[in-house]
Order: sequence, then structure tokens, then C-alpha cells
Amino acid sequence: MILAQHEHLPDHDDHDRAPDANPVVRVRRARSTPPWWFALPALLLFAFVVLVPSARGVHYAFTDWDGLDPDFSFVGLDNFSTMLRDADAMQAIGHTLLIAVSITVIQNALGLLLALGVNSALKSRNVLRVFLFAPAVITPIVTAYLWRNLLGPDGAVNGLLGAVGLDGLRQDWLGSPRLALWAVVGVVVWQFAGYSMVIFLAGLQSVPKEIHEAAAIDGAGPVRRFWSVTRPLLAPALTINLMLSIIGGIKLFDQVYALTGGGPGHATDTISTLIYKDAFTLGEFGYSIALAVVLTIIVAVVSTGQYLVLARNERAAS
Repeated sequence: MILAQHEHLPDHDDHDRAPDANPVVRVRRARSTPPWWFALPALLLFAFVVLVPSARGVHYAFTDWDGLDPDFSFVGLDNFSTMLRDADAMQAIGHTLLIAVSITVIQNALGLLLALGVNSALKSRNVLRVFLFAPAVITPIVTAYLWRNLLGPDGAVNGLLGAVGLDGLRQDWLGSPRLALWAVVGVVVWQFAGYSMVIFLAGLQSVPKEIHEAAAIDGAGPVRRFWSVTRPLLAPALTINLMLSIIGGIKLFDQVYALTGGGPGHATDTISTLIYKDAFTLGEFGYSIALAVVLTIIVAVVSTGQYLVLARNERAAS
């Protein structure tokens, strides 16, 4: 066999050597890999502004620092043991959990109902969506002061009840230890039910119409279609809503402090309002930071547990 000048017989090494990877594949793989080092400046800034001060703040939870005196003593776990004996702190923790659970249940149930309503073929659905979502864009402190005037003894709510002949229902809504906590819950739900509605509405609009039509042909009624078709596909929206509402409820401060200041007495005190009072009214910064550490732990435990349960249910539904 005669070979041309540019041809040669293959060596054994050529057969044994694995072919090189496709350079196009390598380039695509490199382009699809996120350049994590781009996030390094933001991570460093986050660490400097948030992580380092937070870690330093945890140190003060084990001291008797008053917030002003540079000289303070290390007291170990005394602040935490004092917290366990503090009736006001235990009551505030109970209020915090009660408010968080109440807001989560009522807000999401109402938000889902509103989403189902404005997802229908109503001609005014777009106007209703804007109207119902509008309170969510108002600053919480403004909303709280607005409702503080409306719920006052001479406010519009009592005036309306008197105008329609329901004088027996007139109450001092924010001055009653029995009603003040639920008034706070009602104000928060009023403001953020529309926010939950928008998230649920996005989930509803992602459900293919063909599935509903097939279920209707099979004879499934509206309730059955919602429970068997819509509900499982709403799992991601439900997860987001529950996470946001439970964390927001546990950290609630603005509305409580503006509406009642934690009163009457300590009837509406939460961990956040108690932290503020102990730090800036009583000057017990070490104790207030210990409360903040407990609040952080509660948020972390509740949100993590809730996420694990919801993620498992979401996988089961899919």
C-alpha cells in the first residue's frame, strides 16, 4: 500500500489513547457554571454589615452591659435564666407564637379565598385585584396609626356601629386586654391578605385549564376540582405564603408598638416590643440581646421545621 506524503499509519498509542473531549461541550459547561467569585464582594459586605455585628451582639447576651458604660461583666447564662423566671418574657413569647399562628392561618385562608374570587371571570377582577393588594404597599407604621384612630373609643368603627344601631358592640378595641391582641391580628391580616392573594393568584394562573376541563368532563364538581386538581398544584405558592407569614408574625414589631405599645399593661407585648423596652427604656441591653437571641432561635427553628414539612408535602403532591 502506498501512502501519500501527508498520510501515516496509526500507532498503537493512538488506539489506546481516549479521544479528547469535545471543546464545544467544554465551553458550554464552562459558560453554564456560575462564576461564584462575582458574589464575593457582596458576601464580604454582608459579612461586615450583618454577620460580624450579629456575632458581636451575641457576645453581649452573656454580659450585664447597660448600653452606655464601657465597663461590663461577663455573667454567663444569667440573662437566660432570668428570662425563664420573668413572667413578662414568658407571656411575650406566648403572645408572639399566638399572633404568628393566628396571622398565618387567617391571612392565608382569606388570601386563598380572595385569589379564587378574583381568578374568576368577573369583569371587575382587575380593579378588585388592585384594590385588594393596595394595603400591602402602605408602610406598616402608617397603617397602624390609621387603624389606631379608626379603632379608638371615638373612632370610625364605633361610630359606624352606633350609626347602624349596634351600640352594644361598641368597644375600646385597643384598650381592652381581651380584645387588643386580636385587634392587632386583624390589622395585620387586613394589610397583608392581599399580598397572600397575589401569590396564590400566580399559582392559580399556572394551573393548566385543560386539567380542569378534563376533570369537569369526568363529572368533578367545583369543590372536587379544587381539592384534587388545584390544591396539589398550589403547593409551591402555599409554601411561600406560609413561610413569609409565620416569619413575619414572629418578628412583628411596628404594628404592635404603634397600635398599643405592648399594652394595655403587657396584654399585647411580643418578644420584639419587650426587646425594645428592655434596651431603650430600662437600659438592660445585655438582657434585651438575650431576648433577641431567643427570638432568632425561635425564627430559625420554626421556619426550618415548617420548610421541611412543606417541602415534603410539596414533593408528595407532585
